[in-house]
Amino acid sequence: MIIDRVKNFIEKYNLSGTFIIAFSGGYDSMCLLDILHKLKADIVAVHLNHNWRGEESLKDAQNCENFAKSRNIKYYSEILPDSVEKTETAAREARYEFFKRCAEKFNSNVVFTAHNFDDNAETVLYRIIKGTGTIGLQGINEQRGIFYRPLLKTTRCEIEEYIKENKLTPNVDSSNFNTKYKRNLIRNKIIPLLKEINPNVTGAINSLSELAVDDNCLINSYLPENLLNAAPQEQKRLIYKTLCKYNIEYDHKKIENIQNFIEINKTSKSGKKISLNTNLWLFVNNSKAEIITKEEKNTLKLEIKHCGEYKFEDFIFTIEPFAGEINSFPEDKEFKAYVSLSKIDFTLRHRSNGDKIQPLGMPGTQKLKKYLNEKKIPAHNKDKLILLCEDNEILWIAGVGLNDKIKVVNKPTHVLTLKRG
Repeated sequence: MIIDRVKNFIEKYNLSGTFIIAFSGGYDSMCLLDILHKLKADIVAVHLNHNWRGEESLKDAQNCENFAKSRNIKYYSEILPDSVEKTETAAREARYEFFKRCAEKFNSNVVFTAHNFDDNAETVLYRIIKGTGTIGLQGINEQRGIFYRPLLKTTRCEIEEYIKENKLTPNVDSSNFNTKYKRNLIRNKIIPLLKEINPNVTGAINSLSELAVDDNCLINSYLPENLLNAAPQEQKRLIYKTLCKYNIEYDHKKIENIQNFIEINKTSKSGKKISLNTNLWLFVNNSKAEIITKEEKNTLKLEIKHCGEYKFEDFIFTIEPFAGEINSFPEDKEFKAYVSLSKIDFTLRHRSNGDKIQPLGMPGTQKLKKYLNEKKIPAHNKDKLILLCEDNEILWIAGVGLNDKIKVVNKPTHVLTLKRG
């Protein structure tokens, strides 16, 4: 029975606490929600109205709410703004962002989606057609991050039978029959044609998916970790893994574009970045390739008025009188500096418009932006630098360089350090 399958799934992953259920009100999600209710789980049904079908969408949302209320299940919904592009990819991204917000809102680390056995076969076929490579043959993951799919071994026929036996009334989304959407075309046109060749085509495709999982596990165990130094074939595989890890849609062309970007920029000192989606980029320079995210600029400021330790974000900044003898001076890249100060009245912060610096050994000031460019600091790291400032003038950039105005002429007066707290 499906209910036993779901119960075993929960035990397999040792899941507990509040469960978020992605609830469209369709056959699959209504089946899953009803089962979890019978298992007396602590659940919240969340519904995202994509706002594509007008009055029909509103009725579907109301049906979802009524169903949840009839079983005393917590229910939450949102309507997707008109500004979101009406495409399958944009809708999918918006949907998963919604689920993540709901998990945070209800203090949950488990989101259940109701993907089934047939969905997996359709996904694998879709990826074959798009040319996503052997990793794409793995299909839908049973678990990734906070997302879990307990119905992935359950067929659509089994779900429909459950709905009928339990006299449930799910939503029927009219857009599911619109074959302008590629997945609907596969479901309603291509799979039925393939069944004329093999009536168990969904089972055959799912078997292929399971074999691909095993094969990819074996291949991954032999892959190098460094993307820059990998052989071309290894590099493609590592790019595949990265895109899958961040749940980014991909095809053969996208993999090639990223690989070409790496090849062009792997000797760059300052580095370049390429967009992977709206919030993620791949940064490449001559020493590394890394995923970077869009971050809001931090405007935190900390006044430094006397010697001592200061907590700044995840770091401890220290300014202390110098004592002892000089054996050697710290290098610019170290998070330590010997300086000569006549007073202590500074600000610790990140960079801001109008910042300037007088580089060590230079007679005048220059814009901080130009200085950082000359130092080959990657663009995405510039706003993370921690600066000791006097108004708009930067006196020390931890790990980068020192202002000529506080250089040591005879003997240091103070020592500056920055370390993780």
